[in-house]
Amino acid sequence: MFELEAACEQLSDVSLEEKQAPAEGSMESCPDFGLDPNPRPGSGPGPGPDQLCVTIGATVPTGFEQTAADEVREKLGSQSRISKDRGKIYFDISVESLSKVHSLRSVDNLFVVVQEFRDYQFKETKEDVLKDFEDLAGKLPWSDPLKVWKINTSFKKKKTKRKKLTQQNTVFKEKVDDGQGDMGDEKQLTNHTMEAVLETIENQDGTIDETPILTYNKKVSEKPSAIENKRVNEIPRDEAEPQVLKFRVTCNRAGENHSFTSNEAARDFGGAVQDYFKWKADMTNFDVEVLLNVHNNEIVVGIALTEESLHRRNITHFGPTTLRSTLAYGMLRLCSPQPTDIIVDPMCGTGAIPIEGVAEWPNCYHIAGDNNPLAVKRAANNILSLLTKSQIKESKAFWGLPIDAIQWDICNLPLRTGSVDILVTDMPFGKRIGSKKKNWNLYPSCLQEMSRVCRPGTGRAVLLTQDRKCFSKALSRMGHVWRKVHTVWVNIGGLHAAVYLLKRTSQVFIHPSELEHEKGTS
Repeated sequence: MFELEAACEQLSDVSLEEKQAPAEGSMESCPDFGLDPNPRPGSGPGPGPDQLCVTIGATVPTGFEQTAADEVREKLGSQSRISKDRGKIYFDISVESLSKVHSLRSVDNLFVVVQEFRDYQFKETKEDVLKDFEDLAGKLPWSDPLKVWKINTSFKKKKTKRKKLTQQNTVFKEKVDDGQGDMGDEKQLTNHTMEAVLETIENQDGTIDETPILTYNKKVSEKPSAIENKRVNEIPRDEAEPQVLKFRVTCNRAGENHSFTSNEAARDFGGAVQDYFKWKADMTNFDVEVLLNVHNNEIVVGIALTEESLHRRNITHFGPTTLRSTLAYGMLRLCSPQPTDIIVDPMCGTGAIPIEGVAEWPNCYHIAGDNNPLAVKRAANNILSLLTKSQIKESKAFWGLPIDAIQWDICNLPLRTGSVDILVTDMPFGKRIGSKKKNWNLYPSCLQEMSRVCRPGTGRAVLLTQDRKCFSKALSRMGHVWRKVHTVWVNIGGLHAAVYLLKRTSQVFIHPSELEHEKGTS
């Protein structure tokens, strides 16, 4: 918290002109940063943080932009704009919905938009373009986006503190139980009070309200206990003093008609940002990441709200070809799961698809299977991690999840004919796993066995593969049982792949051996 408070003080020190006092009745949970050196005449005080509306940018798996836009509309009630730069969407929200944005399952990274230039006119020479980037830093409306960054950062800090506090209490209780520790009444009361406050202010959806924490901290500062005074005195002087924020600028550039490189743009724009805010540049251990996204003539300046991609949220045990959770979510949405559906991933790997499925569609039953025992073990460990996380979130006995992990042969599944509603899987590309030569036999056999277990007439399958030629050939041979409905083109680590949505025809499955037998007897 001292680091965060120091950061806030540093931001306040940057103000070149004091703003007016906040409107009466506005919240104090997000104080004005005073970062706009040239406020508009007559603009008056800005809205309180609970009324603040900003534009959020999100990176999503390429090809699933519309899927992400649909999720934003359903969960946040906001309309999204799909960027010309593939893999990005933009939508407006109020700051009170910020925690819900972090719970979106289709987005990888989030950032708050500082300003967007949809038709930026670049100068002819590189020197002039870079000079414009330098001048741009002091003209941007930084104030509201940095308010959002602060709220987002404090939200993460408080949740981290609560987690660490819980771990410390657990370890201390174990020591007491083992007779290795002794806890006085005053210390026990302090720990209990802190935990009770954090428990009380946490909402049911896992978000944390800002106001009660600040109120609690204010009361502590007014009447500090002996324990709190001792803790403050133990803090090193260099940590208690305000620290300069560390930052970096990341430039993402796409287009052929640019006279500058990404590194040059980041260097010159970053230097201007450093001069403007008096921050310290640090490429690795930074507090603020400023984004400069350039796509042809479109420029978007933003501030990152995520430190790492959200697609890692449910996976703890990774394999050589672990599928991104965001891509798994997009594949599952394509087949529109309904309550009581049985959803099977016959080549699950680390279980990214069924784990994402059980997290978003708990009213369905999910089965993860693979022929590799190591892959099944990883999937089982990831399921166990999700179960543990669910138990912690529920704060009560949580007996299980509607998901199982099984080792099996994809060409001979231990499932009844017509018993599965949906099949979703990432098929071997023939790159890191298997080979394209083996795919010519594997793909037809997979499609045949999938058609056997899939429910005729209503069943569907969503299959991802980069070996499109082999898949198209295999699908053409299975046209009597599978009908292609839709294709989504995606980028998987630089590989151009396709996600196929197939519909199971009403044709009753007949094993090829039976067909040959009938032909022989006729």
